[in-house]
Amino acid sequence: MKSRFLTGVAAAALLTAAFALPAAADDIKQGGSMIVTYKDDVSTLDPAIGYDWQNWSMIKSLFDGLMDYEPGTTNLMKDLAEDYTISDDGQTFTFTLRKGVTFHNGRELTAEDVKYSLERVSNPKTQSPGAGFFGSIKGFDAVASGDTETLEGVTVVDPYTVKIELSRPDATFLHVMAINFSSIVPKEEVEKWGDDFGKHPVGSGAFSLEEWTLGQRLVFKRNESYWRDGLPKLDEITFEVGQEPVVALLRLQRGEVDIPGDGIPPAKFLEVTKDPQYKDLIIEGGQLQTGYVTMNVKRPPFDKLEVRKAVNMAINKDRIVRIINGRAVPANQPLPPSMPGYDKDYQGYPFDPEAAKALLTEAGLGDGFETELYVYNTDPNPRIAQSIQADLANIGIKAELKTLAQANVIAAGGEPDQAPMIWSGGMAWIADFPDPSNFYGPILGCSGAVKGGWNWSWYCNEELDKLATEADSMTDPAMKAEREELWRKIFISVMDDAAWAPIFNEQRFTMRSERLGGPDAIFVDPVHIPVNYDYVWAKDVQ
Repeated sequence: MKSRFLTGVAAAALLTAAFALPAAADDIKQGGSMIVTYKDDVSTLDPAIGYDWQNWSMIKSLFDGLMDYEPGTTNLMKDLAEDYTISDDGQTFTFTLRKGVTFHNGRELTAEDVKYSLERVSNPKTQSPGAGFFGSIKGFDAVASGDTETLEGVTVVDPYTVKIELSRPDATFLHVMAINFSSIVPKEEVEKWGDDFGKHPVGSGAFSLEEWTLGQRLVFKRNESYWRDGLPKLDEITFEVGQEPVVALLRLQRGEVDIPGDGIPPAKFLEVTKDPQYKDLIIEGGQLQTGYVTMNVKRPPFDKLEVRKAVNMAINKDRIVRIINGRAVPANQPLPPSMPGYDKDYQGYPFDPEAAKALLTEAGLGDGFETELYVYNTDPNPRIAQSIQADLANIGIKAELKTLAQANVIAAGGEPDQAPMIWSGGMAWIADFPDPSNFYGPILGCSGAVKGGWNWSWYCNEELDKLATEADSMTDPAMKAEREELWRKIFISVMDDAAWAPIFNEQRFTMRSERLGGPDAIFVDPVHIPVNYDYVWAKDVQ
């Protein structure tokens, strides 16, 4: 692997160490099952569409891509690609596929499937929120504009070799090949199910979908033909939906479920974490996350810079961190502190309600205005939104809360005229891959400001987009510092435009039942969010 194409984080080495198996290989037996609970039903299992923390790891267990990450780490590894080469100019990647890999329907996966999958996610008809990730592939613009459905830069050399040519060097490209949007899908199944493919997914992953009873449960079964020897460990996973987090915790304590997918309920957090009987069942992990409030810059009055700055200065972030029992640190910029490009010297907007009021007056809104704040309905997000609502009211902004299921909030954010403000908590943003580019393109770049996209502020600064492209073209390791400095400039410029109000950077806490085995790192996996299901095992298998 050519290290000049990789950008890591300091935690990677620690996570790698954390993945050392605590049990002898002979003690880890094949078989068993586990139950995971969620409050809301899953929106989709189509890798071209699914883009929330709930379905992300499910999709990763159903599908494979050319690249992936070592379990529990941010270190890239080969997946469906048995090998690859990179041209000297960094613009041509040639991948050799593993032979004998089959989809769940029994058909062998080939280079034609790779080409089809990349073209499908790039096609605007698919309405993929991840299409912008593929912007560096030669011919992407022609596909995105609807002029063609064929990516010029993707060539099938033979059944097991695919060549991908880029229109520019892209320091993130191998990372892009590891995200869910790059998952390989069989054309015949997509065409068979059409828009319902997300309810009838067929991939080549460690598990296949056996049952989906809407509003009740999903059942994954072990892929007996999976190409990775010894994986997955479990025979079956049941995802029970419609489970309130407090009820899920009680059921875990009674031994009825194994993982509360929504995490430890905030109202029970201190009680549970201070109880010595749960000491070995609670897992904490760092994450590349920022929680923020978006403001739709295309809709009055948020088209006024003064209003957006006022919102930034009105919100008491320290109080919000206390609401979640100190499980985060206040944020002052889009990037989390552990991400390359983070500006440790930047102070951000101070908490200053009086200055915020003065800015509203300057904007001609001294008497305030009415708006709506959308929020995901799982605790603690409604309480956080209520705190933000009170802070806004203090400067004259009357924000009505729209408390909805996760999928409905995400859908509202992807509509240009629907959500004037959104509290991102519980939905966004955890990095798809450990590079500052990922905190720009999909959520702040022009490519994400599209119907169905995740740039819920609808912020589009073409000059910053050009700088972002320049940063992603810096593949020479000698330019690492220069690249990080350029990203710092980009994100501080975003803050100058006050496209967001960053609120906090959160730690992740989860619990597992006593009967589950596996390194802590796979239960708070930084990439297979929230859990890397392929590597979990059951201790009670005889």
